[in-house]
Amino acid sequence: MTDMTHAGWIWLAKGAGAVAGSAISLAYILPNHRRDAAIRFAVGVVCGMVFGGATGLKLAEILELAERLGAAETMLMGAAVASLCAWSAIGLALRYFQARPIAPLPHGRADTFHNEKGR
Repeated sequence: MTDMTHAGWIWLAKGAGAVAGSAISLAYILPNHRRDAAIRFAVGVVCGMVFGGATGLKLAEILELAERLGAAETMLMGAAVASLCAWSAIGLALRYFQARPIAPLPHGRADTFHNEKGR
């Protein structure tokens, strides 16, 4: 295990944080079905891996821990928080868009395309 590069440790920390955050999100709001659990877990892991770096850096900056934490610790923290918050953020976005009716398409290109096709 000592042969692992610095980048390898960063990816391992980010993956561990993403999995941990996803598991915690499943524990605090239990899903109704296995399919829901699998989807929530997958979304959490992906969001943790994608947004974990930026989240960790921002949290370390806000908490004034940037000089005290190593890169792997920062990635672990960021991936866990991003993963934990992913499902809540998606839920808020869904509520926002479901509360607002979808406006009809303006007359223009779409109508022109259908009219030309019908000729």
